[in-house]
Amino acid sequence: MKILFLSHKFFPDIGGIEVNSSILANAFHEAGHEIRLMTWSNYDKKNDFPFEVIRKPNFIRLFREHLWADIIFENNPCLRLSWPLYFFKKKSVIAVRAFINRRDGKIGWQDKIKLWWLSRASAVIAVSNPIKNKCFSDSIVIGNPYRNNLFRVLPNIDKKKSFVFLGRLVSDKGADLAISAFSSLIHSGDFQDSMKLTIIGDGPELDKLKAMATSLHVDRYVDFVGMLEGEELVLCLNKHRFMIVPSVGEAFGNVVLEGMACGCVPIVSDGSGLVDAVGDAGLCFKQKDLDSLINNLIKLVENPELENYFRSKATVHLSSHRPEIVCKKYLTVIESIL
Repeated sequence: MKILFLSHKFFPDIGGIEVNSSILANAFHEAGHEIRLMTWSNYDKKNDFPFEVIRKPNFIRLFREHLWADIIFENNPCLRLSWPLYFFKKKSVIAVRAFINRRDGKIGWQDKIKLWWLSRASAVIAVSNPIKNKCFSDSIVIGNPYRNNLFRVLPNIDKKKSFVFLGRLVSDKGADLAISAFSSLIHSGDFQDSMKLTIIGDGPELDKLKAMATSLHVDRYVDFVGMLEGEELVLCLNKHRFMIVPSVGEAFGNVVLEGMACGCVPIVSDGSGLVDAVGDAGLCFKQKDLDSLINNLIKLVENPELENYFRSKATVHLSSHRPEIVCKKYLTVIESIL
């Protein structure tokens, strides 16, 4: 098949959608299909991907590539790239990777256009059940893949560190809730000598979070290590036992799979796609509820058998999110409509 793969942002931009675009496009190519990927992300260096990457296409190029394709695949709705479909009788598949609403939860006119665009697609894939339920009830649920060639358990690494948070330091990611819960454990007096919290990431909330750790008198227990990537990130995750993921409004949450693949037991907030991401290989706490998070942290710390149980469940859960497995599910949908 000739698949025109549309991704609003792509490498070298970093984010969940960008990573998933790279994983899926490579997997489609390895499955024997001809891939052309269009994006608005700029990159001046040589293309290192095994497929053609078309950056910042003009009007003529947009039409030409839509004419070329057997099918159009949108990795999250991106109408600035897909609007020529309105003029062609081409099949299209749209994967929805984010909730379609404003930050306050309301549906704006832009969202109404996206929802109408979904109704015109030949098939819609949702990355989690919450996305399906809130955005498009007729969608097919296929969970995200993770980079299993990178995220893995490393041999001979002792998990001497307790908790890790991985994510952009913005309010929606909930690093402040993680620090507050961790502070409660420290000040309880039972775990002070052994507990550490590592914050991996950067963002506009960094200084505020550092000040918060100081004001709570846990700054010597909280380590802000900044942005980590590649093997450096994998090594850091392998040193930790538990991953705290208190995000609000996550469509899925790839960091859950990445932490799990490195041997961390995830503790995630409910009410979003994080529940799908963790499956039965971790704990869920009530979203934005500090006491609920604290209780779950204590439950894991005081119960090694429970920790080992969740870690034993990770292998089966991760197997269904391997790129080749997820790719096969996507291609089954794509091939069925052709």
